[in-house]
Amino acid sequence: MARHGTESYFVVGEGFVGAPRDVRGLAAASAVPPFHFSRLRPGKNPNQLDQPTRKKVAAAMTADNASPGTIPAGYTYLGQFLDHDLTFDKTTVMEGADVSPATLLQSRSPSLDLDSLYGNGPQDAASAKFYEADGLHLKMGAAQGGPVGSDLPRKPSGEAIIPDPRNDENLAVAQTHAAFIRFHNRVVDTLPASVPAAQRFKEARKRVTKHYQWMVRTDYLPRICATNVVTNVFAQGRKVFEVGAAPTSTPTMPIEFSVAAFRLGHSMIRADYSWNSVFEPGTLGQLFDFSHLSGGLAGPIPDIWIADFRRLYNFGQLSPARPALVVPAAKFNRAMRIDTKLVNPLATLPSLTVGAEPAPKNNLAFRNLLRANMLKLATGQQLATFIKSKGVALTPLTKAQIRDGNNGASLAALGTAQRNAFLNNTPLWFYILREAELNQGKLGGVGARIVAETFHRAIQGSTFSIVRDTAFRPTLGPDNTTFRMVDLLFFAFNGKAALLNPNN
Repeated sequence: MARHGTESYFVVGEGFVGAPRDVRGLAAASAVPPFHFSRLRPGKNPNQLDQPTRKKVAAAMTADNASPGTIPAGYTYLGQFLDHDLTFDKTTVMEGADVSPATLLQSRSPSLDLDSLYGNGPQDAASAKFYEADGLHLKMGAAQGGPVGSDLPRKPSGEAIIPDPRNDENLAVAQTHAAFIRFHNRVVDTLPASVPAAQRFKEARKRVTKHYQWMVRTDYLPRICATNVVTNVFAQGRKVFEVGAAPTSTPTMPIEFSVAAFRLGHSMIRADYSWNSVFEPGTLGQLFDFSHLSGGLAGPIPDIWIADFRRLYNFGQLSPARPALVVPAAKFNRAMRIDTKLVNPLATLPSLTVGAEPAPKNNLAFRNLLRANMLKLATGQQLATFIKSKGVALTPLTKAQIRDGNNGASLAALGTAQRNAFLNNTPLWFYILREAELNQGKLGGVGARIVAETFHRAIQGSTFSIVRDTAFRPTLGPDNTTFRMVDLLFFAFNGKAALLNPNN
């Protein structure tokens, strides 16, 4: 796995928050902060849990008894792709000459416009390497013995030629990125002849981005969040985050989203995957080993590592039915239920990920709780009170609900004083996962509100935006209201089972 260092954050109104060694490096890098975060609830939380309590909670969360939910497993890594798109710092692929502070700031703010796929576009000298000579198509790679498009484009060393190298930190997110390259290229190839040559790239990117946003709004978010919250936010607007912001102004990202709410994906990770007909199963560790960034892959991936997307997404949703795109239930991967349990491999992260960190600092749950503590993040109770104060109908969790949950992490190992402290000041990440656990595996009141409003603002502030363009309707799916991830993949892979699953 790729090594993850200690994180620092530039929080609007506070400056840098985080480990001093990171802050010095970031501050020296540019006069413009590297990425803008904000707090939903103003002020830092002084009521932090002590390390022994965090250690016990983390151990309880990583017991080896997580259970699958109902969400197809592909959405776990689609979520990682989305996270990288939201947090992509576009200045990493800028030439750096004569760039205005305003441009730098906009390039270091969250948006959902696929900058992690496009960089700064084919006309930018630093991003031209991601494109074919025609300036329209993105470069595709090929697995050893596999079809074109079955891997990321790579240097001879194996390094991926993509704007965001994080999308090569594991095989699942790398294959997702490769699928998005295919999607863009297919859109280019299907543009009407009437689109002028000088406008063809811009038009293709606009179509790709708006369909992508539609998929996130109508397919991804309703799977992970309470549907009524998503509908309310996109129909009625935001009530707690950057309310009234000018639509095209530069967004920030709530630190509560980054450090707590959107870490829901850690709960969805499986310990193993029925990856394809060769790897049945393949372990979580292998997904990281079979990459360049984490596993040191030299050259293209072997063809036996190509994803069978039919095992990750439910193509049985397509109409008319296409039996060749549906696998038996025993071969289909469902993500773990969104709850307070993480699969056991995450209890001991490998040294390539965290360095020579002793327990419990190599436990992913402990690291998440420690990071929130470092940033003095608001508790679940504080966020629930804050959101209610903005006129949102929300029922906070009771102490009994936080304590008992619904077949989630047990707090029985906590002493009486520790348990009381935890129930009074519940870490936001745990609180949000407990909400989901009590809501059939979907984010509930606090978590759903934070996630839906953050995505709404990121889409609103993007160059192309379905929030601002309310007349947009998808044209690449089965009808003018439907465009899901399976529709994106079906279109990108020309509907061919041999491309969606080259190993059969």
